Amino acid sequence: MTVIEVVGAGFNSAGRGDGVARAPGALRRAGLVAAVAARHDVRDSGDVAFGEAVPERGASGLLAERALAAMVGGVRRKVAAALAGGAVPLLVGGDCPVLLGALAACRDVHGAAGLLFVDGHEDAWPPAASTTGEAADCELGLALGVTAAASLPSGVVPGPAPLLRAEATALLGPRDGADLLEHRVASLRGSLWFATDRELAGRVAESVADAAATVERSAPRWWLHVDLDVLATGELAAVDYPQPGGLTWAELTELTALALRRPGCTGWSLTIYNPDLDPDGRQGARIVRYVGEALPSR
Repeated sequence: MTVIEVVGAGFNSAGRGDGVARAPGALRRAGLVAAVAARHDVRDSGDVAFGEAVPERGASGLLAERALAAMVGGVRRKVAAALAGGAVPLLVGGDCPVLLGALAACRDVHGAAGLLFVDGHEDAWPPAASTTGEAADCELGLALGVTAAASLPSGVVPGPAPLLRAEATALLGPRDGADLLEHRVASLRGSLWFATDRELAGRVAESVADAAATVERSAPRWWLHVDLDVLATGELAAVDYPQPGGLTWAELTELTALALRRPGCTGWSLTIYNPDLDPDGRQGARIVRYVGEALPSR
């Protein structure tokens, strides 16, 4: 029987202890562990410790560099232990740089990492060009080695680099192409499997099957990453950087369920819920419902 291991990583790339940093605790209080237990055996291994995140840009151009490196290392250890023990990790952020630790763990245990990346943004800004200084702008580009950062602290991208190969990566749901063009940041389109939110509409099942099969040709074991800002703002408003367009809950649930049923999927990360923007907790409860609906039955 599958054991789901819940791992919290309440890291906020803005170098703050509020906002998305509070998501793991908020989702647990909303019933996340119970929702998983209704489908599978579950254990909660608690939260990754990484020290205080300081909102100062370092030499790389990123905020909170020291805490970022510590968080990546902590996620790597917890996720690797879960995988080595035969569990399926459910990594709950925080924001998207938690993915770097998960990919390193996947590579540690399986020898290589693949990725289905579901996000409203491409997340491949060069750190020095990021308008926010947040590592959440950059993590996919850093993992692929397509964006460079001077003086990046050791451990932010665990070596040997790159963590990912383009042919083992699929990007589903981005809709920030106009913003990238405005700031002269190169898009990943054309270098890996890629489908915008509009291109997924009406083709979720076909797209997931094609994306996963593409990844599996290069990396039989792969990670699923879901940034909840892939949803339309009308579906989920408790995110820091809303934008036009996006998926419906039904589309995201279908996409996630299909991905989790693939035998190559080794773990799942869920990020970018800001409970400070959800004072009555309704959106947190909706996220918990989504997790329960997406998980396969026992």
